[in-house]
Amino acid sequence: MPIEKIVVLEDDALQRKNLESLLRYRRYDVAAVTSIAAAEEMLGRDQFDLLLADVNLPDGSGIDLMKRLQSKPEHPLVVIMTAFNSIEAAVDCMRDGAFHCLVKPFSAAQLETILKKAEDYTQLLKVNSYFSAGEQNDDRYMLIGDSPGMVRLRQTIDQVAKADATVLIQGESGTGKELVARAVYSQSPRAGAAFIRVNCAAVPENLIESEFFGHKRGAFTGAFQDREGRFALANHGTILLDEISEVSFQVQAKLLRVLQEQEFERVGDTRTLKVDVRVIATTNRNMEESIERREFRADLYYRLNVVPIYVPPLRERMEDVPVLAEAFRKRFARQHGKEVVGVSDSCLNVLMSHRWPGNVRELQNVIERAVIMCDKSAWLEPSHLGFGRRTDAPVASQISQATSIPTVYAAPAASISSYNTVFKAPDSPLTAANGIATLEEIEKRHILAALEHTKGNRTRAAELLQISIRTLRNKLNEYGYKTLGAAQPGQE
Repeated sequence: MPIEKIVVLEDDALQRKNLESLLRYRRYDVAAVTSIAAAEEMLGRDQFDLLLADVNLPDGSGIDLMKRLQSKPEHPLVVIMTAFNSIEAAVDCMRDGAFHCLVKPFSAAQLETILKKAEDYTQLLKVNSYFSAGEQNDDRYMLIGDSPGMVRLRQTIDQVAKADATVLIQGESGTGKELVARAVYSQSPRAGAAFIRVNCAAVPENLIESEFFGHKRGAFTGAFQDREGRFALANHGTILLDEISEVSFQVQAKLLRVLQEQEFERVGDTRTLKVDVRVIATTNRNMEESIERREFRADLYYRLNVVPIYVPPLRERMEDVPVLAEAFRKRFARQHGKEVVGVSDSCLNVLMSHRWPGNVRELQNVIERAVIMCDKSAWLEPSHLGFGRRTDAPVASQISQATSIPTVYAAPAASISSYNTVFKAPDSPLTAANGIATLEEIEKRHILAALEHTKGNRTRAAELLQISIRTLRNKLNEYGYKTLGAAQPGQE
């Protein structure tokens, strides 16, 4: 509900009472005043969304008040009420900053029309402010390919998009789940409304509820003003809950209520707000396992999983690698101003032999790096890819000495050096051609050694590494591991 609080500035008692009744009947919070001084005091104490102001008042003109409000960075929309039924008067009001001009006497239907327009305008302003703050569409990979898996995926999107049901998109990190969500949205009847994304894994746990539902001023330390939540911004549109599995149990219960009842309360507020939102959620985790480990509510999962969509990993559709590589080559050659005309056969053979644990996102990054490194050749060659030759893993003491990182556990050297054999680690392109391990490779080996030391106990490994379990889980997903560090009974 973009407009909630309205100030009525009217000195005529009968008209003021009628306006109060009409607005309260429509569930608005109304503050009625009889003078400009009282209105300015009210606006100074609290935030209001709309001001209905008469022109002729005991202590001045409502138009003069409107002009003063325009100079403030945050001010309500102003609707001027006047008895002068002339086009010139209306034009003058609009030129001075009025949202609309209502000619007395006006009907309840006329007021309803103006309120609807003000609602739509305020919603548009809030959505535009959200996007201008940096939450832009940043497609990092393209939903292209002619493999059977991609053909089925596009067919599923075509079927799902036209419905208004909740969608759960599952797939490994980097497969293009967000792009699938955008495809569902763009082909849906809500395509003309807002598409709001929330990265659940990136928002701190203590702020996620405010991010979803908004908050009232003073609800917590640092809440200096009312804030609109993402669900309110997405009203009449679509909201994408990216990596929904990272949300805490407490917030999951409130999400369930929004999905079932289409209503919520902002943090620090008792007022219930109604929304009309289509929900699309994504996850890179096995939700059934998360439910068994009591990390995710079963009732919320069933409510989200009305229409499931599975996005296959790149290793299951290797025939799409050439077309994806060519698409990325064209994009990055144009973006970086490089004259790269194609991908050589030998380079393509290397790309086809790689396991791609990071999926399409990893392929994109590899091709961008290759385009940047392609200085003298017009074709991408294997040397441009940066895969390099793998080297034997050093023991933990060597890693610590080489990087000045303190060792936080004491694991047997033989155990650490053999982690690739024990856990069947996929081939890694992280070792430089000169034989010196990159920092990313050292970090990976360090994390895997900690997990082996704790016999797969992720909670203990995270404590030793002084990182959160969420960070550890995301790192393992990046490395392409599915069974490494899996929770055992009594473990995280």
